[in-house]
Amino acid sequence: MQYRTFPTIPELPVSALGMGMMRLPVVGNNQEKIDTEAAEAVFCAAIEEGVNYIDTAYPYHGGTSEPFTGTIIKKHNLRKKISLATKCPVWLVQNESDWDRLLSEQLQRLQTDFIDFYLFHGLNDERWNTILTLKGIEFAEKAKQEGKIRHIGFSFHAPLPIFKKILDGYDRWEFCQVQFNYFDTDYQAGLEGIQYAGKKGVGVIVMEPLRGGTLATLPEPAIQLFEKTGYRRTPADWALRYVLNRPEVVLALSGMNAVSQVRENARVARETRVNSLTEEEYTAYREVAEYFRKKTPIPCTACSYCMPCPNGVAIPDVFSLYNGAVAFNIKEQNRERYRKFYQSAQKGGDSCIACGTCLSKCPQSIDIIDALAKADAYFA
Repeated sequence: MQYRTFPTIPELPVSALGMGMMRLPVVGNNQEKIDTEAAEAVFCAAIEEGVNYIDTAYPYHGGTSEPFTGTIIKKHNLRKKISLATKCPVWLVQNESDWDRLLSEQLQRLQTDFIDFYLFHGLNDERWNTILTLKGIEFAEKAKQEGKIRHIGFSFHAPLPIFKKILDGYDRWEFCQVQFNYFDTDYQAGLEGIQYAGKKGVGVIVMEPLRGGTLATLPEPAIQLFEKTGYRRTPADWALRYVLNRPEVVLALSGMNAVSQVRENARVARETRVNSLTEEEYTAYREVAEYFRKKTPIPCTACSYCMPCPNGVAIPDVFSLYNGAVAFNIKEQNRERYRKFYQSAQKGGDSCIACGTCLSKCPQSIDIIDALAKADAYFA
C-alpha cells in the first residue's frame, strides 16, 4: 500500500485508499441490516492490503455502521493500528449541549476513547451557520484538548462559494472531504475547490471517486475511448487513478462491498503516484466525461448562478440527480436519493412555484421551471 500524509499532520501516514463503511454488504435490500459475515470479510481484506484509514458516520446504514465498525475493530484488536474517522451529525444539533452528547454517543458506539479524524458532516451554508451560532468550533477544539478527538475537519455537499467560505471561516482546519471524480470536476467543491484547499495547506480526502459505483461499469463506447491510450484498465481502475493522481489528494475513500473490489482498488492505490498521468490519458478522461454529458437531458454546469432559490429548491442538485440517472442508467438509485434528501426536505422540483427569479440568471439559458417539472415527473 502507498501511504501519504496531510500537510499539517506529517507524522501520521495514512493509506492512499480508505475503507468507507457506508456501502457494506447487507441482508436482502435492508440497508439497516449489515451482513456481518460478508462485511467482516471485506473489512479484513482491506486491512490485509494495508488500508489503515476507516471512515464511518452517525447515520450510515441507518445508524448501525458505527456500532459494527467499533465491534469489528475491537474483535481484531486494530484500534492502535488504524486511523478511525467519523462525522458529527450537525443537523441533529439544536443547542450547544448536543455536541458533547452526540460525541459521547459515538465514542460509545465505536467502543473507543478517542476518534482520530472527526468531521462536521455534509456541510452547507445552513449547517455552517449552525456551527457558528452554536459554537461547534469551540466544542471541537475543547474535545481535541481533552483527547476525545485528534484532528478536526469537515465533509462537504454544497456549491463551490460555500466551500471557500467554510475553508476561510476557520484557520485550523486539518482536512476536508469532498466528492470528486473525472465526471464531477465542476460539481460542488470540484477541482477548483480541491486546488483551493491545497493552496491553504488543508489535506483533501475524496469521496465518491467511482461516483457511487456508476463509473465502475461503462458502456463499450466509453471503454473504447479509454483504450485509445493503449492502456487496458478496468473502469474502476481508471476512475480511482484519476483521483489519486492529484497532488492535493491525501486519500480516496471507497465504499467497497466485495473482497474483489478491495483487491483491485488496493492495487491501483499501490501503483498510482501523484502527477503520473499523461496528457493522452487526460484527453481520454475528458472525452469519456463528454460522452456522458451528451447523454444528459439538461445542460446544467452546476455554476449555481440560479441560487439561492426563493422557495428553497436545490436546483443544481436536482438537475445533477436527473442528469446522472439518465446518463448512467441509475434511475432507481437516484430516485431514492431525490425522494429522501430533496422531496422530503421541500427542495425538490415539486416545490418550484414558477416565480421565474432564476431564469435570467442561467448562463446556459435553461428553462429551469420546465426542467424542474421534467425532473420531478421523471422521478415520480
